Amino acid sequence: MARVKRGVTSHAKHKKVFEAAKGFYGRRKNTIRAAKSAVERSMQYAYRDRKVKKRNFRALWIQRINAGVRALDLDLTYSRFINGLDKAGIEVDRKVLSDIAIHEPDAFKALVEKAKAALA
Repeated sequence: MARVKRGVTSHAKHKKVFEAAKGFYGRRKNTIRAAKSAVERSMQYAYRDRKVKKRNFRALWIQRINAGVRALDLDLTYSRFINGLDKAGIEVDRKVLSDIAIHEPDAFKALVEKAKAALA
């Protein structure tokens, strides 16, 4: 049986890791052992942070909505505003509400008025 030389396959595997480690500092970019562990860790961070990104954006939208509501009415808070929208039967997600608060102040003011009316 002929001997199998693995130079081609190991070179291809290493090349894949080094491509992923491009831009890393020190030995992490050019030594296979260090690069492999660094790339593995970076993939874990990437997986985790794809979930965290969604949380961060939702928090940002909520902060923007809260700021918009408080600018229009000092007594109204974010949670009471959302409660008022629920009672009024208005179903708009937070991303859209945030966008409306920034770009369409008149429309947002109308939503705030409807929410206040539903709370009263």
